[in-house]
Amino acid sequence: MSQPDNGVREVKSAARTVELLELLASRQNRPARLRELSDALGAPRSSVYALIRTLVEHGWVRTDGTGTLYSVGIRALLAGTTYLDTDPHLRIARSHINTLSAELDETIHFGRLDGGDIVYLATKESSRYLRPFSRVGRCLPAFSTAMGKSLLAVRLGTGQEVPIPEVITPLTPKTLVDRDALRRDLELTRERGYAIDDEENYVGVMCFGFALRYTSPVNDAISCSVPVGNLDEGRAQEIVLAMERTRRAIEQMAPADLSAPDLA
Repeated sequence: MSQPDNGVREVKSAARTVELLELLASRQNRPARLRELSDALGAPRSSVYALIRTLVEHGWVRTDGTGTLYSVGIRALLAGTTYLDTDPHLRIARSHINTLSAELDETIHFGRLDGGDIVYLATKESSRYLRPFSRVGRCLPAFSTAMGKSLLAVRLGTGQEVPIPEVITPLTPKTLVDRDALRRDLELTRERGYAIDDEENYVGVMCFGFALRYTSPVNDAISCSVPVGNLDEGRAQEIVLAMERTRRAIEQMAPADLSAPDLA
């Protein structure tokens, strides 16, 4: 049994439960069989089956009619909803991104850095092009998203940890896969004050991302997603100015972080 740096021993059964739920969540709409879960966790099939049955009984895992395919259960949604409902920063940001989306009629996101990924906590869609699925709760690599790059750039500039994988897997032909090129882009982002995702995450979509500097280290950001066919220099400048104004408004209303240095 491992022992973390804080001296508290890890509870193996609890750790395996978390690993199992995260594994199921990462598969999204692809249910898993017992063998797949056992192989992925490196655990005996009998142990994984006993754990799954317990989670099924409590609603954290659901199974199909055959009892052989498993996915995340409704209890996970209830826990996630509580997280969204009680987060003080999200509560403030949501009204601002709704207003900004109405002003620009573009899709606006609010997300949080989790390791090397950005987790989408709120999205307000444009009325002109609706997404067929909700992005809330989904995660994408920080290195390919405007929100992620805006946060990585601030962290790079303040000497904080910058989670960039050793091997970068491209999401599109324009994803920056060279670590040195990505670091240069982050330096440019820091100098410019905002990040640009130039079809690095989705082909045909450009995003502008702004870090929200109300905590240390910075964790939250907002972004605006725009089809490249709708962008010209004037429109891009209009979006950047509106995003900057919204960033400042959110930061001014955010709860004080007494541990944060002056990042403005």
